[in-house]
Amino acid sequence: MPSVMVTYHSRSGHTKLMAERISVALRGEGLDVTCKRVEETSIDELLGVDGVVIGSPTYYGTMSAEIKRFLDESVKHHTKLDGKVGAAFASSGSTGQETTVLSILAALLIHGMIIQGDCSGLHYGVTAVGARQEESDAELYKRFARRYAALVRRVCTSA
Repeated sequence: MPSVMVTYHSRSGHTKLMAERISVALRGEGLDVTCKRVEETSIDELLGVDGVVIGSPTYYGTMSAEIKRFLDESVKHHTKLDGKVGAAFASSGSTGQETTVLSILAALLIHGMIIQGDCSGLHYGVTAVGARQEESDAELYKRFARRYAALVRRVCTSA
């Protein structure tokens, strides 16, 4: 069974809620998912999984310092994450969450990770505005999980 690490930073709890919902949806697609705060995640754990999903609140249009620090530390494993499947998600108080997702994806792409956009959904990754996460957003998490899990399985099968 393919394994995925969902790691996130959250101060208000909104990004944590997203991480939990994404993790549940990914498990529902048959992936082995570990979900934990970035402060509790060792950079070495990235080596033992097939996919990495990183979430952050939006601060001035980009990721939190805690996520940036984690990604900066990942240089330790540069070239060793090549071919793993990456994704990102973000929450915000009002706007800017797409630029946050893009800033995380840029780092994952530099590692050589495989990223899948979405031509008819949330193009870059799952995003939410503050506490406005509704039960109706469950379809967004399910769509993301379906597509991400299919990609992880394809990559793992062809490796």
